[in-house]
Amino acid sequence: MNTVRMTHKRLAGGSGHEHIVRLWWTDAANRVGDNSTAEFVGWIEAKTVAAYVQDSYGNRVSVGVVTPQFGAKYLRTRADGKWTDNLLALPNE
Repeated sequence: MNTVRMTHKRLAGGSGHEHIVRLWWTDAANRVGDNSTAEFVGWIEAKTVAAYVQDSYGNRVSVGVVTPQFGAKYLRTRADGKWTDNLLALPNE
């Protein structure tokens, strides 16, 4: 499983997690790239990619998939069993 650190985000149509449409990343081999949220949802659910956000203290916060009652699945960070806003805190691209 490839592990990537999310570094930047792009929002469209709003400011919530469900409006993140693209994410930039880097991996352990220092490769960088960007992919759509839908691609990351598929990879995380298939367990082919593990994603995280690194906070200002160097702590890793895992990225998980949220399945709302209505609408498309989206990504959000989860720390200590609670959904957090670390993805929204990433710089905009």
